Amino acid sequence: MVALRGAMNRPSTRRSRRWTVLALAAAALTALVAAGLGGCGSRGPGESVSAKSGMARAAGTAGAGPGTAARPRPAPPPPPPQLPLGGRRLLPDYRVVAHYGTAGTGALGILGQGSPEQAAGRVAAAAAPFAQPGRPAQPAMELIASVATSFPGPDGHYSRMLPAAEIEPYYRAAHRHRELLVLDLQPGQADFLTQARAYEPFLIRPDVGLAVDAEWKMDPGVVPGRAIGHTDAATLNQVSAWLAGLARSHRLPQKLFVIHQFTASMITDRPAVVAWPELATVLHVDGFGGQEIKKEKYAQLAAAPPLADGIKLFLTQDDDMMSPAQALALRPQPDLITYQ
Repeated sequence: MVALRGAMNRPSTRRSRRWTVLALAAAALTALVAAGLGGCGSRGPGESVSAKSGMARAAGTAGAGPGTAARPRPAPPPPPPQLPLGGRRLLPDYRVVAHYGTAGTGALGILGQGSPEQAAGRVAAAAAPFAQPGRPAQPAMELIASVATSFPGPDGHYSRMLPAAEIEPYYRAAHRHRELLVLDLQPGQADFLTQARAYEPFLIRPDVGLAVDAEWKMDPGVVPGRAIGHTDAATLNQVSAWLAGLARSHRLPQKLFVIHQFTASMITDRPAVVAWPELATVLHVDGFGGQEIKKEKYAQLAAAPPLADGIKLFLTQDDDMMSPAQALALRPQPDLITYQ
């Protein structure tokens, strides 16, 4: 009987072992599935770090194309700077109206009377009558940054250059009032380009222009005030090419470039003066006197396009100074009107 019971129990034992093996296999399969699919938290059993990093790389390169590594998209470039009243073209979109002078004194022009803040308010009021439908008036401060002198000074050039600390208050006032600042050069026996380069930190700003005054460009040995200075087209083109390059490299809006003269002999070979697209180049007729004399001089020295025209009105030295309406009646119509 014992042997019989043992014989009867052997098939049952084999079935029990098979169920045990199947149960273990099922448990192992469940663990593998859990390790492969449940992966948002910690690693499951048997999952390696390299497997996870491979999955991350695959996700990172999705959509990058075969054989292309994922790269962050470059940030778009900032918009280019604008003129004080908007846009990037100064002329003929605006008509510029300026006050002229130097820092701290009214002896050389109205701009130097009072504080820079007061100067900004005055030029804004002066510009208002020149606004026309479709052509706003852009106020400007023309600051004599290098003043011709009758003494040689430390460098022997007969020209005193304003330090940045004297220019900056005028720039800040102009900037607050959405006006242009124009740096005027009276180089004496120095040269225009050297002095212009010294003011590059200001000229790379989008609301700062440059003016050159041929009356005060003296030959070697000639003292300012004892003779009328002069320049030539080649010299002016050197300055304007440098200034245009500065505007181009810094993505600046069109920059005002003013050339002062009041006699034809002050600029030799004037038809060869280059008008760069980056610059609004104005041939500016100076000189004081009665209206008829000024009209004749303006007609004589009028510029040919693409050069623009300007005229200076003297508050105390002109006989019967032109009103805004009379100045606008000139032909060609001036693009720049400056009060001194």
